[in-house]
Amino acid sequence: MRQPRANPGGTGPVLARALRLLGAFSARHPAMTLSELSRRSGLPVSTVHRMAGELLAWGALERGEDGRYRIGLRLWEVAALAPRGQGLRERALPFLEDLSQITRENVQLAVREGTEVVFVERIAGSGAVPVLTRVGGRFALTATGVGLVLLAHAPDDVRQDVLSGPIPRYTEYTVTDPARLRELLADVRGNGYSISDRQVTDDALSVGAPVRDARGTVVAAVSLVVRHGSSAPHPLAALVRTSARAISRALGSVD
Repeated sequence: MRQPRANPGGTGPVLARALRLLGAFSARHPAMTLSELSRRSGLPVSTVHRMAGELLAWGALERGEDGRYRIGLRLWEVAALAPRGQGLRERALPFLEDLSQITRENVQLAVREGTEVVFVERIAGSGAVPVLTRVGGRFALTATGVGLVLLAHAPDDVRQDVLSGPIPRYTEYTVTDPARLRELLADVRGNGYSISDRQVTDDALSVGAPVRDARGTVVAAVSLVVRHGSSAPHPLAALVRTSARAISRALGSVD
């Protein structure tokens, strides 16, 4: 994650510095020392020490026995109140659980935030193929099953922004050519589902489908992630689309 450049004097809005400090944490850096926080946030150690104390007192940070700082439970409690994720998750969860029980595979629910995917729920199937995603995690729109669905139905300016910028490659099968991606996105809109075959990991295939609100707008995507070669994608697509339509109806859609 690229961090803003530090202000040499440690000055600037308090809130902006606090957010910069919290933004230093990531899946690869879930726990850090004071000096590591300073380096990743771009803030002076003295500023980090003072602000970390305030964030500890409020509960946004916690400090383990090893002396490292971690995101605090209270911050998670506040984040869980985000209406777009909370209401969607509550309505979708029964259908996600059904899909998981039927297939015993990984089931995921995600929304688009700018030019990235944010996962709001994931149910891991017993013995299912390992995945790189996690609840609250972000990912590129161009590779995952849910990402391709959300990008296919995103506004034109978002799609153009994503396809004109750097497109990350995760495996030799990742599609990074903008022209080819446009074709895939057109297929997603025409077929009503996406197929991401080994685009994120060499051993996984993902099938995604759109979730619509009462106005018919695509607000989320649901996907099933299976081991490559364990099942043909088209039968999986029927299951995923059925779940997506059920979630859509729970959100008020009349498709």
